[in-house]
Amino acid sequence: MKIMETWIGIFLSLFIKMQRRLSMRKLLKVILATVLVTSLLAGCGGQKAVDQKAPEKKFINIATGGTAGVYYPLGGAIAEILNKNVPGVNATAQSTGASVANINMLKESKVELAMVQNDTAYYAFKGIEMFKDKQVANMRGISTLYNETIQIIVLEDSSIKTINDLKGKKVAVGSIGSGTEANARQILEAYGLTYTDLNAQYLSFGEAANGLKDGNVDVAFVTAGAPTAAIQDIAFQKKVRLIPLEADKADALIKNYPFYAKQLIKANTYPGQITDVATVAVKAMLVVPENLDADTVYKMTKAIYTNTDRLKAAHKLGEGITKETALEGMPIPLHPGAEKFFKEK
Repeated sequence: MKIMETWIGIFLSLFIKMQRRLSMRKLLKVILATVLVTSLLAGCGGQKAVDQKAPEKKFINIATGGTAGVYYPLGGAIAEILNKNVPGVNATAQSTGASVANINMLKESKVELAMVQNDTAYYAFKGIEMFKDKQVANMRGISTLYNETIQIIVLEDSSIKTINDLKGKKVAVGSIGSGTEANARQILEAYGLTYTDLNAQYLSFGEAANGLKDGNVDVAFVTAGAPTAAIQDIAFQKKVRLIPLEADKADALIKNYPFYAKQLIKANTYPGQITDVATVAVKAMLVVPENLDADTVYKMTKAIYTNTDRLKAAHKLGEGITKETALEGMPIPLHPGAEKFFKEK
């Protein structure tokens, strides 16, 4: 704009000086030349303005889980971190059916970032279990987050003391095709049980909690970070107990499915829980499509792991999310963008 004003000023000055000495024809030539130069300069200025325009928004939809679980609040915190720290990114967390649903959404390009269990990610990448003949080979890992504990809950006055007591009982085993459902089935297998030995109820965390409170469910499997909001909700209204896994059964489970690890649910994790309870755990993790560009994934990974205080504020389990433990239990190949970040010192 300043250049144009300068040229206009020069033209006016020349016009005043030359109008008495030039013929009308020559004067018109001067005017046309000046207009041409001004137009060219304006064009250059316009191109510069186009070149300097803000980068296009990159939308990152984050698949989490049910609102009663841990994925949802952590996913919201991750969205907030990305929006504040990655220029051009517009991230939104959405409630979903968790691991299996999230991987399918990723496969169908409906989301760009998903929270899943590491065992479910392994099944999908290999094309086994609930992903048999439905392999998801274009999925890559960003990091693992925290332990997802398999919690088996009954009301305190229940006659159920061990997994063997589940025969003939109404058991909430997780949503159909969910990671929790696979965990329940595998644990039952370690005890020589199948769904035909009990009355399996395919319920989400929240539905299972309501079923326990209403007496419509005898026991519920929940795979989530402990403490889990759905279990806390029950425990504040009715006393609950956690069913332990015997050490030899846990060993057999881990031998067949190496992505499991032994885990203790510490005393006082839930109201009225006065002793530690032995169980097993898998890992929560973040996955992205293979074709998401490496620079974006690098910036996302860096933003998450340089703002872990926000994750801690979102949920107690955020305390376990660190760069040092981010690759433990990683069951699939890392995305190159994440790999670049974790190689940095």
